[in-house]
Amino acid sequence: MNRIDVHHHLIPSFYREALRDTGVAEAGGRAWPDWSSEAAVELMDLLGITTAIVSISMPGTSFLKDADDAVALAQKLNDFSAGLPDRFGYFATLPVPDLAGSAREAARVLDNGTADGVVLLANTHGEYLGAEGRDELWRALDERGAVVFIHPAELPGPEVVGVPAFAADFLLDTTRAAYLLVRNGIVRKYPNIRFILGHAGGMVPYASHRMAFAISADTGASVLDVLDDFRGFYFDTALSSSPAALPSLLAFAQPERVLFGSDWPFAPDVAGQYFAAGLDEGVDGSQLAGINHANAQALFPRLATTRAIKPTASPVARIRHTAHRVAVRGLFKLVQPQKK
Repeated sequence: MNRIDVHHHLIPSFYREALRDTGVAEAGGRAWPDWSSEAAVELMDLLGITTAIVSISMPGTSFLKDADDAVALAQKLNDFSAGLPDRFGYFATLPVPDLAGSAREAARVLDNGTADGVVLLANTHGEYLGAEGRDELWRALDERGAVVFIHPAELPGPEVVGVPAFAADFLLDTTRAAYLLVRNGIVRKYPNIRFILGHAGGMVPYASHRMAFAISADTGASVLDVLDDFRGFYFDTALSSSPAALPSLLAFAQPERVLFGSDWPFAPDVAGQYFAAGLDEGVDGSQLAGINHANAQALFPRLATTRAIKPTASPVARIRHTAHRVAVRGLFKLVQPQKK
């Protein structure tokens, strides 16, 4: 199936230890899952993923109070990611909120050709990506035509008891970041940056026209121009290819800007299979091929010119994976609400 996964996380042991040492026990309401490159490859074989572009999820390096420590950890994470096996690419971690340090680290990993782009959190300590004063970082990324993967973080303010951040708040966090990037003209001022919104953009496709009228009233911009700006984002399908969410995404996004995402290991194997089945059942022909790999190959030219890497699973494992996929596709059909 040759899928390219642009929403795939890694949690090296040294990063887990750094989080533990500062008392960070979870991300978005979920305990840190186990991770190894071997387990990642096993999941990739199960979902038909030939290449995974990995990234660090929240909180990135923002849990460290000392800016030099954050820079050092970001560099260590990026060098580790660059040394992963050939089936992996990576989005570089930047030591935000240190903007100067982030610009330097972005230049280092993009100029040496090891990174496929960078990952930025929608907000860091309550400061959103679209806020003013980040031009030094945007210039560095724009000059290099960088791909920027935007991943949600916990919302500023107190949590709501019973509502884990990953279940609902993450969607609003991504939406807020996209809104401000459009509202404050960042996407037009730095047109060479290609932004990917995780989880189908949160609420962006569903609320795009409502937000466009709000921004138009606020700034005087044309509603059509604002909608064009929102449609200029790339969107991944992580946890979003359901019969409820997928039609909204496909109705709004430019077809060539929808990319496959799994959100492993934060999304367990069964969730990855379920939403992959949603794509297989909900999208046909060339559009499915685009989401699975062709759109990512256009965005990351090295993946178009590099020979596809064959899954390493044994014949017995491949048979087991096929059986799993068939079973999950049957389950996917079974659990959908029946129309009356």
